[in-house]
Amino acid sequence: MKKFIATGALLLAASPALAASGPFFSLANSNFVVLISLLIFIGVLVYFKVPTLVGAQLDKRAEGIRSELDEARAIREEAQSLLASYERKQKEVQGQADRIVAHAREEAAAAAEKAKQDLQVSIARRLRAAEDQIASAEAGAVKEVRDRAIAVAVAAAKQVVAEKITAQQGNKLIDEAISQVEAKLH
Repeated sequence: MKKFIATGALLLAASPALAASGPFFSLANSNFVVLISLLIFIGVLVYFKVPTLVGAQLDKRAEGIRSELDEARAIREEAQSLLASYERKQKEVQGQADRIVAHAREEAAAAAEKAKQDLQVSIARRLRAAEDQIASAEAGAVKEVRDRAIAVAVAAAKQVVAEKITAQQGNKLIDEAISQVEAKLH
């Protein structure tokens, strides 16, 4: 209230009505009429407590913004924890894929060794009669081992790539959500 009185006094002191010619306190003086109207308008605003209502609305708006910021922080923290969880899962899957590939290599080596032994036994039995069959069997065994190793490696690579893409898309979604929240707040 004191601020309004001080403001009114400053307006009165700096009023161009004081510089007008003729009697100041006259209804014929438009500057005096404007001053009286302004003072009445300010009085009506103070009487109906408009400054208090405006202040309350501004406080309410500030509280709303504060709650939205808190909610955005909570969502961001949740997104970060989900990202960390996905990264841990990705590392676990990568470890499993590495173990699968290593196991596949061991099986391929064992299968190749067994194929060699089988070929040697077959060669000992049919040294002269089965040279074409031995070459064909060896080529088939090598192709089978390669195909199996390729299939296992492709499956493991597919799983690893699928996990990486999921993490990248998660990062992209988090960045987009944060930029949208910033855009709405400004």
